[in-house]
Amino acid sequence: MANLRFEVVAEAFKKKPLEVLAPIERPSEFFGKNVFNRAKMYKYLSRDVYEKLIDVIDNGARLDRSIADAVAKGIKQWADENGVTHYTHWFQPLTEGTAEKHDAFVEHDGKGGMIEEFSGKLLVQQEPDASSFPNGGIRNTFEARGYSAWDPTSPVFIIDDTLCIPTIFISYTGEALDYKAPLLRSIHAVSEAATEVCHYFYPDVKKVVSNLGWEQEYFLVDEGLYSARPDLMLTGRTLMGHDSAKNQQMDDHYFGAIPERVQAFMKDLEIQALELGIPCKTRHNEVAPNQFELAPIFEEMNIAIDHNMLLMSLMKKVARRHGFRVLLHEKPFAGVNGSGKHNNWSLSTDTGILLHGPGKTPEDSLRFIVFIVETLVAVYKHNGLLKASIMSATNAHRLGANEAPPAIISSFLGHQLTEILQHIETSDKDELFNVAGKQGMKLDIPEIPELLIDNTDRNRTSPFAFTGNRFEFRAVGSEANSASAMIVLNTAVAEALQSFKTRVDALIAKGLDKISAIIEVVRDDVKYCKPIHFEGNGYSEEWVEEAKRRGLDCETSCPKVFERYLDEDSIRMFESQNVMTRKELEARNEVKWETYTKKIQIEARVFGDLSMNHIIPVCTHYQSQLAKNVQSMYDIFPKDQADKLTSRNKKIIEEIAERTQLIESGVEELVEARKVANRIEDEHLKAIAYHDTVAPKMDEIRYQIDKLELIVSDELWTLPKYRELLFIR
Repeated sequence: MANLRFEVVAEAFKKKPLEVLAPIERPSEFFGKNVFNRAKMYKYLSRDVYEKLIDVIDNGARLDRSIADAVAKGIKQWADENGVTHYTHWFQPLTEGTAEKHDAFVEHDGKGGMIEEFSGKLLVQQEPDASSFPNGGIRNTFEARGYSAWDPTSPVFIIDDTLCIPTIFISYTGEALDYKAPLLRSIHAVSEAATEVCHYFYPDVKKVVSNLGWEQEYFLVDEGLYSARPDLMLTGRTLMGHDSAKNQQMDDHYFGAIPERVQAFMKDLEIQALELGIPCKTRHNEVAPNQFELAPIFEEMNIAIDHNMLLMSLMKKVARRHGFRVLLHEKPFAGVNGSGKHNNWSLSTDTGILLHGPGKTPEDSLRFIVFIVETLVAVYKHNGLLKASIMSATNAHRLGANEAPPAIISSFLGHQLTEILQHIETSDKDELFNVAGKQGMKLDIPEIPELLIDNTDRNRTSPFAFTGNRFEFRAVGSEANSASAMIVLNTAVAEALQSFKTRVDALIAKGLDKISAIIEVVRDDVKYCKPIHFEGNGYSEEWVEEAKRRGLDCETSCPKVFERYLDEDSIRMFESQNVMTRKELEARNEVKWETYTKKIQIEARVFGDLSMNHIIPVCTHYQSQLAKNVQSMYDIFPKDQADKLTSRNKKIIEEIAERTQLIESGVEELVEARKVANRIEDEHLKAIAYHDTVAPKMDEIRYQIDKLELIVSDELWTLPKYRELLFIR
């Protein structure tokens, strides 16, 4: 292993960028090449079938099973022309990844041969084994049936020789076992509630669309270096490793020139993503060395989340082709920034109005305020639940680590909007105001044109910040399925808007005019949600104390944060909006607790193995070398002179002995803590035990290992160091 590190370092330095041949067409011409989009629907389906399918997609009409065969025939024809031989139902189980089972387009022809066939039945529904996926006890091995069902609102696409059909995944008894099913329900809930409120201002609105623009951060590590780090391979992060002397302190990586190998990877990734209909827009270096970001243009939420899940899978595949491994873990390296996935969320009407966008007329301004305030009401009422939606064993390392939002949900609004909300508490219907969408800013530099600035500044420490015409939920983790956070946000906002409308209608029924009723309810809600509004430094200790005084959820223990899903307010919200039932929520929490335990358990096992089989042998070997050197010095020099000449080595020998002893005893305690926790049958309590007793032991042992890395001979150290992992590109 000692030689492997240097071999992979030498090989990494030799690698050159791969040549990536771009299509001769412009991106707009090959965009969606491998997607059965509307243009292809129009080409391969009859007009009647096309119109019925578009009605399902755009208006939520019930899918007529009678057209399924015709749609399947059209899809099959398109797939045949593209060399496709297999199909799969592509779904998103509770593993944070995607799942697929490939079947060939072949059936018996009844004459001893085979025919290629793809029926509407195969398109619409399949039966994966539900007991083999995380299900929280809903399904057992002896009652394994589950169903995957086609989601026609997300386009079918081709990967290599396989037709991928986006689907939901439910149990035999109807409970959702995935992220997509409750996401679609939450999108429907917020659309219905927002449409009803929109009718106060725009009676012609028929539908409200949830929009999402995600920003995917990630690290790239040379594949050889990755392979020489068992902890990266098995856990996605480095469990040990001292800071590099240079990391991100010079601020020279962010927006810097993209390294050549990385640029080739990005180019290859973008071409394939565009062919799959993923509208890639932005790429750049992030803050930490070897950290990067890709962001698309915003899309309808369901499609945006499908595209993010598809992109994460594609990234891993393309990275390997370029001799990299992509790291999506939220905190793969200590001491430098972790990775997130900022979720830019907004609502818009089918008539083109951005509901969180400022207006130019008094009516538009009031609509703007209503949707801002009711969003804040939702975030305040369910701030603990929103935190639970983004919490995980991996994201917990990132939150509050001075490069990501703290583990306390608050909302930054900016100076102008803050003043408006303060004013509306005491305003009446005659004191409505206009909120400028953009303000001119003159720089007094003749060569620079007037800039248009948003009506808010930016606060990087805010988990849920208003950024001009949308909210940016910055706490979502880089490897997470964004659906988890969006399900909660959509449902909470739907509940808040529904409550708002009920109260306004009650005042109107009592004789109050519409505008006065709206202002009165908004004023009450501005006062109610004040505690969630925070403009200051979210990293400060003062904010933690202030947040506690405001009654915000300040819990940082991941397993305890998950408890918010089972609060009666949370269950009532999900059930009232027809998004999830109590049974589904209880099952999901079982999965969350079990997943947390397993991740910490795997880390602890890998940690113990590396400590005992890599670190201690290397350290004692170096210690033996030093001991021989010390003995040789006494053989050559007089005792007084030898004492002086060997003093440094003897100190190192002593330090190695002390630290390796602490590591050995620490590993023994770690193993015992795992054994004790494993005897706990309740998944909730077991997860808490792993958080409280197992995870801290690894931090204690890591401290000793990282200190040893600084004093043990570099040529003996078996694990690639941070300076190599972060700076070899």
